[in-house]
Formats: sequence, C-alpha cells, structure tokens
Amino acid sequence: MLFRQKPEMVARAEALPGRTDQRVPVPERHFVLDAPLVGPWPAPLQTTVFALGCFWGAERKFWQTDGVHSTAAGYAGGYTANPTYEETCSGRTGHTEVVLVVFDPTKVSFAQLLKVFWENHDPTQGMRQGNDIGTQYRSAIYTTDDTQRAIVDESLAMYQARLAAAGYGTITTEVAALGEFYYAEPYHQQYLAKNPNGYCGIGGTGVSCPVGVA
Repeated sequence: MLFRQKPEMVARAEALPGRTDQRVPVPERHFVLDAPLVGPWPAPLQTTVFALGCFWGAERKFWQTDGVHSTAAGYAGGYTANPTYEETCSGRTGHTEVVLVVFDPTKVSFAQLLKVFWENHDPTQGMRQGNDIGTQYRSAIYTTDDTQRAIVDESLAMYQARLAAAGYGTITTEVAALGEFYYAEPYHQQYLAKNPNGYCGIGGTGVSCPVGVA
C-alpha cells in the first residue's frame, strides 16, 4: 500500500475515546508457557513492555527467551481506553503494538532482554517496521521503574554507536515510563504458537548489541 504522507501520531484531542468500562477477556493461561497472563506477579518476577513491530512475532521472541515467565500481546503508549485491534490499526488511538514481558531477574537480566529487543528489529525506522507502516508499529520501550530506565539509556547509547558504525541512522525508539497496558484480543495472544505458519514481520539489522553480554 502506498502512503502519500508520513504517518504521524494522533493528537490526544483527536484520539478515539475507547471504553473505560469494557476490557477484553484475557485467557487464564499462556498457551506456550502455561503461566498466568494477568498478575499480580509474585516476587522476584518483574515486568517491562516492548514494541518492535507486529506483536505476533515480537511476543514469540520473548517467550522463547530463557528466564521469561509469561508474555502477552497488547497496546500501550497512546490515549484510547481499551482499544480494539481495528482501532489501533486506524492510527487514531496513539497506541503501538506491544509485548508485556514478565521475567525472573535471577534467571535473565533486564539488560539481556534489551539485547533481544534491539537485535530483533530496526529501531531507526520511525513509524514503521519493514513493510508494516503506521504509528502502531513504532519502536518503543515502556519501563516500570527508574532502574530499568537507566539501563535503557545506557544500552541505547551503546547500540546507537554500533548502528552508526554499520551505516544506520538515528534510533527513533520511544522510551517512557509505562502508562496503561491494554491486553489485545484473545486470538492475538501467542498467535504464532497457535498459527505456526502465520505472518511474522520481525527482522533485525544484523548488528549485534553489546548490552547484556558478560
């Protein structure tokens, strides 16, 4: 599909209102990991949220990572309450497709998760990821505490240097504290485990990230 203009974030005043009293149903268990999809999460589990393109392939990358307890596809970073997939794809919610990652820091560090994040997409593409174009495909990291933010800032600077040396441009990844995470519809959860031949738009630059490497 050809776009006449660059996708831009919708203004809050122009975003769809959504629905504050109607959340989507969430499956009780993870289709692959057989863990809960919804907290509360017992210690020492921690959470973070990543956006690196279509959430189908992105979620698979993280559930395949040792030390990850659970994952879920969802929407974050925008304005619309409890958005639908169709609303998010319209570009009028401000949300991007994200993956909630619940991890055990005694088994996998946040820095190691960032390595998975950076190496499995191109964080320099702005409001797109490959052929998937729109604000809902923008790269983003939504942190859940100040420690995560400090690690993100360090890793971003390190990876920017590596990307620049390889001829890539400036990283456009949005980095912010997590606001509201909205679960995506049940059929999106662990989609590629249920549909092994389904679409996966995830692909990296081939540039390795030194963060998380002992």
